[in-house]
Amino acid sequence: MIQIPQSQILNRLRADNPWWESPERGIGRHKDLTPRKYLEPFQSLVTEKQPNRAVVLMGPRRVGKTVLVFHAIQRLLDRGQPPSRIAYLSVDHPLFNDLGLEDLVNSYLDASDTNSIENTYLFFDEVQYRKDWEVHLKALVDRHPEAKFIATGSAAAALRLASAESGAGRFSEFLLPPLSFDEYLTLRKEPSPVQDLISGGWEGASEDSIIDLNQRFERYINIGGYPEVALSPILQESPDRIKTDIIDKVLLRDLPSLYGIQDIQELNHLFTTLAYSTGQETSLEGLTKSSGVSKTTVKKYIHYLEAAFLVKTIHRIDINAKRFKRVNFFKVHLTNPSMRTALFSHLSANDAEFGHLVETALFSQWFHGDDPLRYARWDKGRKEVDLVELDNKHDPTLAVEVKWSDNTSSLKKGAKALSGFCKHNDLSTGFLTTRTLQGEKEFEGVPLRLVPASLFCLWIGFYHVDQRVRNLLISKE
Repeated sequence: MIQIPQSQILNRLRADNPWWESPERGIGRHKDLTPRKYLEPFQSLVTEKQPNRAVVLMGPRRVGKTVLVFHAIQRLLDRGQPPSRIAYLSVDHPLFNDLGLEDLVNSYLDASDTNSIENTYLFFDEVQYRKDWEVHLKALVDRHPEAKFIATGSAAAALRLASAESGAGRFSEFLLPPLSFDEYLTLRKEPSPVQDLISGGWEGASEDSIIDLNQRFERYINIGGYPEVALSPILQESPDRIKTDIIDKVLLRDLPSLYGIQDIQELNHLFTTLAYSTGQETSLEGLTKSSGVSKTTVKKYIHYLEAAFLVKTIHRIDINAKRFKRVNFFKVHLTNPSMRTALFSHLSANDAEFGHLVETALFSQWFHGDDPLRYARWDKGRKEVDLVELDNKHDPTLAVEVKWSDNTSSLKKGAKALSGFCKHNDLSTGFLTTRTLQGEKEFEGVPLRLVPASLFCLWIGFYHVDQRVRNLLISKE
């Protein structure tokens, strides 16, 4: 077998780190991309000296982890870090297949003409492709406390499992979710009425701005969760490429390799079923019948899909906000509504199924926060509240009935269930989403806030991202 010359390895490293020779170039084309709001808290972890830990950046595929790394590198350069002491190491590059993490570090020292690892920042991208990466990364952290190591990876389930088992006390995890609606608009540099909301309250947005926002909400639902797709007309027209890169690699490679899954078709069929019916109530019995898979296997597969950040299970509560003793029914949401477009087809705002994606889009904004989320159903399933936020004592703090309609009878039915739930749980108001209607109306003695779903999604995403970023920064002070 022909051995790869060391000179090729060193040349590849120099090409991946152009700031070594031309600091003014910095990170090149990545400079023009709008940084995600998570850059500040991520940067604080990168520059943190104590405690001595590596940073493990994880998240679903194509949510912008590598770009976040490059923006962090640019911040280091801007703050005076010597360029040769910042290294980006793409672990999955074919030239590096036979190199362990320690070998990559030594190759970096040779390529950059750096005589020591002291005061260096080393970024290992897609680290999960290196066998026993967590063991070797932990060894590097222990052996070189004077350096900072940052690892990223798309096989989120594998990263989280390995990090918990082998990196206890040595790794700081950082989760990067898909784009919120607010982040999507910011990334595309499109106008957003979120500041109008802050200054003028729920009715700060005009009717024309709601109509315009609904059009952009439709695009967000179909293509907005992934930064690269959101900015690329070519990818937006090629959903099969998105499916292959974002979903199939997780189902066909990441999860089977991690959990030893033998029947990949079985897993794929279950995921397809859940994705098509995202946001609709289901049960283990129903999934077993539709998939032909045992209840035990269905439960394991859902756990695997959750670990990979593809889906999230939402549990059911009753009108008193209490969990049922037997978990017979639940909802499974995609963590990103645009996955459905990648799997099946584009949906327009007038399609019957679009309402379920509206609920999934709203749910996905909570993916950025830490508050528990449930849905309520009672009266033999005839009454439901789609989203209920709980506090740390599991008491309801927010109730939302999701409608994508201005139809009076549909809104009245939703208002009846919502007002009943609010009464039983001493909530002063409830939120009922609409297509364009806004205002406040009292229903059976309970004030209900009517809010266009697009506007509510924008606000919830803005609030949770802003809150999480703030909390992450506060925790580092």
